[in-house]
Amino acid sequence: MGACSVFPKTIACVGTFQIQPATTADIDGIARVMRESLRKLGPAVYNEKQVNSSIAYVGQPDHQLIDDGTYFVVLDGSTIVGCGGWSRRKKPYSGSAHASDDDALLDPSRDAAHIRAMFVLPQFARRGIGRQILELCEARAAAEGFRRLQLVALRSGEEMYRRCGYAPVADDPVILEDGVVLECTLMEKKL
Repeated sequence: MGACSVFPKTIACVGTFQIQPATTADIDGIARVMRESLRKLGPAVYNEKQVNSSIAYVGQPDHQLIDDGTYFVVLDGSTIVGCGGWSRRKKPYSGSAHASDDDALLDPSRDAAHIRAMFVLPQFARRGIGRQILELCEARAAAEGFRRLQLVALRSGEEMYRRCGYAPVADDPVILEDGVVLECTLMEKKL
């Protein structure tokens, strides 16, 4: 898992960053990171309407991931500067939309686990935070028997996922609740 070592509740990392499981007390901080990331990094790849819609509908912490213990926060001191996780459930991406079978469990013998809701504050980008979260998620999913991971990448995150070994599978546009379409890419990695 790179430079991190695992402790009972906190995963201490090299430097000033710590990764730990998210709790419901972290929801406001997670939402802040998600929205700030979308607000600052989104305009490089999406128009103003897409950015505003993504802030409203994608920038929503997923309580199910927190309850499942598969979502993590990255702390710089006591400040959340990054977040992300993985899921053993059918819902493929972050956001407020919900389908009737989103909570169904995936079968590790045939399904890919989902990497979900990866965000870093823009001023902390390119410091390895996303990679550390991905490595943790990959290890945890593998420990539960998953052999593949999939994610729906926002255009702003695609390059980081490529560098971490994820390959594009298909264009996978996401239609948000207000009808705005976000161009995204379905990506996959074999463990």
